[in-house]
Amino acid sequence: MINGIIGRKLGMTQLFREDGVAEAVTVIDASPCAVVQVKTAEKEGYNAVQLGYGKAKKLNSPEKGHLKGIGEFSCLREF
Repeated sequence: MINGIIGRKLGMTQLFREDGVAEAVTVIDASPCAVVQVKTAEKEGYNAVQLGYGKAKKLNSPEKGHLKGIGEFSCLREF
């Protein structure tokens, strides 16, 4: 199973461990995602889940058709 996270990078910061050593960390805004499509081996030839994140400013006509009734997402990723 592949694990992943969809979000927007807000920046970098540091956290200190108990022994006092600083660790660099990335701050990510991981707002809620929506399942856009479930791909199956029978239909597409592989298994995957397509997730959508963020609010899109503009979509072209094929994207509007693909996301019809679900919402407008700026980022689509498969896992």
